[in-house]
Amino acid sequence: MPSSATSTYLLSLKQVSLTASSPLLLQLKDRFFHQPKLLNMGFSTGKRKSRDEEEDRVSFFASEFPMDDLNDDVLERVLSWLPTSCFFRMSSVCKRWKSSQTSKSFKLACSQIPTRDPWFFMIDNDSNSSSFVFDSTENSWKNLNRRDFLHHHRQDFIPVASSGGLLCYRCSISGDFLLRNPLTGSSRDIPSQDNNNNKPLQAVAMTTTTVTPSSYTLVTISGEIPNLSFKIYESNADSWSKDQELESVKNNDSSLHDDYDTDSGTVYFLSKQGNVVVASNNLQRSPSKQYSSVITVTDEAEIVYFLSSYGTIVACDLTKRCFTELPKLLPPFLEYSIDLVECDGTMYVILLSEFFESASLRIWRLDNNREWVQVGMLPPALSHELYGKKGDINCVGGAGNKILVCFNASPPEVYCRYFVYDLVAEEWNELPKCFKDGEAVDFVSALSFQPRIEATV
Repeated sequence: MPSSATSTYLLSLKQVSLTASSPLLLQLKDRFFHQPKLLNMGFSTGKRKSRDEEEDRVSFFASEFPMDDLNDDVLERVLSWLPTSCFFRMSSVCKRWKSSQTSKSFKLACSQIPTRDPWFFMIDNDSNSSSFVFDSTENSWKNLNRRDFLHHHRQDFIPVASSGGLLCYRCSISGDFLLRNPLTGSSRDIPSQDNNNNKPLQAVAMTTTTVTPSSYTLVTISGEIPNLSFKIYESNADSWSKDQELESVKNNDSSLHDDYDTDSGTVYFLSKQGNVVVASNNLQRSPSKQYSSVITVTDEAEIVYFLSSYGTIVACDLTKRCFTELPKLLPPFLEYSIDLVECDGTMYVILLSEFFESASLRIWRLDNNREWVQVGMLPPALSHELYGKKGDINCVGGAGNKILVCFNASPPEVYCRYFVYDLVAEEWNELPKCFKDGEAVDFVSALSFQPRIEATV
């Protein structure tokens, strides 16, 4: 067995042995991880090992814990803890590991892993031609193989939502949806069955379960405020619900009617590009973010949040079948660009503003008293570099409490930056540039998904 594969195998063995009560797993744990001889080889100390030390460690493992001692069930449980990137290298280890990739019991074991670090599916200006993802576990870029995608429909399908291990695409012509696992390439067409073509689509949200077989739900919000309605697609039933109306709940803290003259009907708002717009139609966003929304699911409520055409945040309670507009964070003349994300069941707002010749990028959440609380701020040294660029932020949340912020400025000056904020560690990191054929690739937005090979459509 190659030494690199052994290292990841041992790490997985440690993880699964700490969470399982199998006698064999406990025996392996006691015999391996509690022996000073192995600890002195540098396995748990993080010290750099010489080639002889590495060979000694591999030789010791091979002699004391031969792979043949593990039955298929235990082996698959151990392998299921490997980082997803290792799945694609398993076939080079041995035939037994390769066969695990198609095993139903192995996929079941993978589904029992509570969560995986997110991968960010990056979207470029063409909205659907990019095949790059950023692996937050290995902090590296990867180019997915898209040979199995529907090439003849590629230009028509735009990625609009994601959840669990699946991405959701929408056809810009027919309005139909396509669900796809970006790792395995498996996909499924879902007709929209939208007979109300006169009602504009406002938001697309998606939820999934991690049980096997996995199930998912699509939610669409349509209409114009105050006449909104929603429909739900359930994969288990393979059908759409009837169009259900949402009742407007008056919000005294903030309302659209505070911002325009009701007699003239003219709406004044600040666009995401920082320009004052006089119009009554929808904000024009990039195609991949046109239906940007997030969904939070609790025991009490299922709520979809999306941005209205005039920059307010609309909360649609699907359980109570009502909606309301949330209080504004800042005065309209300070807001520059805004987006929404969801992490661990909580909705967050990322807001880019400019004031006194400086830019500020902050993350907010709404507390129980319907007041905005700041939870993060990009360091001034980094945010100031965004000042005057007249760009846009497109953000996405993911498992592991990570928020990705994509900043991109339109021509004549193309300027792209990507920042990740860890809500738990309260740390910011900037992603490195992604290169293809020696040229830097620019992205306008991203979708977050958990790399799960067991996710089915």
